[in-house]
Amino acid sequence: MPRKSVNSSKKKSRTTDKWEKTNLLLKDARLRNHIPLTKRLSLTSLSQMLHAYQMVYVKPVFGSMGRGVMRVWSHSPSYDGANDGASGYAYQLAGRKRSFRTLSGLYRAIRKDAKGKSYLVQQGVHLLSYEGRPYDFRVVVQRSPAGEWEATGTVARIAHPGKIVTNGSQGGTILPAEQVLQPYSPPYRIKEQIRELEAMGLATARKLRSTFPQQNEYGLDIAVDRNMKPWILEVNTRPDHCPFAILQDQTMIRRIVSYGSHYGRTYKLNCNKAKTTL
Repeated sequence: MPRKSVNSSKKKSRTTDKWEKTNLLLKDARLRNHIPLTKRLSLTSLSQMLHAYQMVYVKPVFGSMGRGVMRVWSHSPSYDGANDGASGYAYQLAGRKRSFRTLSGLYRAIRKDAKGKSYLVQQGVHLLSYEGRPYDFRVVVQRSPAGEWEATGTVARIAHPGKIVTNGSQGGTILPAEQVLQPYSPPYRIKEQIRELEAMGLATARKLRSTFPQQNEYGLDIAVDRNMKPWILEVNTRPDHCPFAILQDQTMIRRIVSYGSHYGRTYKLNCNKAKTTL
C-alpha cells in the first residue's frame, strides 16, 4: 500500500496542498534558504513562531486568491508601537483586526475563523513598500513550445489599503516590477533582481517536475524583504494571469496565452477587481 501511494503521488498533474509543495521545495539546497519557516498550525507552533518572529502569517493549506489568510503579531513597542498595555496579541483577517490579552484567546479566535479547515503558520516577511503600501511579485514560468521551462512574466502586486494580501482579486494594484524597485536599486541592479526572481521560478519548476511531470506552468508569489532578500511565499499550480492582462504593455500576457495554447490551456481573463493605479 505505501508503494502504491507514492507512485500515485508522482503521477498527479498538480496539487493545491501548500504543505506538500513547501516540503518538496525544502529538498532543494538552492531554494531552501528562500522558503520561510512553515509549520502546521497548532497552539504550540503559533507560540514558537510568534516568539521567534513576532509577526507571522496563518494561511489555509488549501486555498487561493488570498482568501482566509491572516496576519498575526505580538504587541510590543519595539515592533509596532501599538502596545496599549492591555493586548498582547492581535490578528487581521481581510479588513478586520482583533486584539487579545492571551495567546490561548488569540488561538481560539483564529481557529473559529478557520472554520474547521487545516491551516499553516508561516514566518512573517516584512515586505518592501511602494508609496506606503506593501508589495510582492508574481513570477510566471511555463513550458515553451519547445518543451523547455521559461520565465514568461514578472509583475508587482501592491496591497489594497487596509488589507494584508496583495492579490488583485482582493483589490490590489498591479504595476511593472521595474517601477516598484526604483526607490531601492539603480537601473542596472533592477534588471539583475528581476532575473534573480525569474531564476527562482525556473528552479522551482525544475524541482517540482519529477513529482508533477504533467504540470506546464507555475505562478510564484515572491516577496522581497527590507534586506533585499527574496522569499518564495507560495507556488500556484493553476495561476490567475489577470495581473498581466490589465497592464498597458500586453507583451507578457500575449506570451503567456501563446505558450498556454501549446499545451491546451485557455484563460478566463475577467479582471474586474485588480487596479493599475494607486
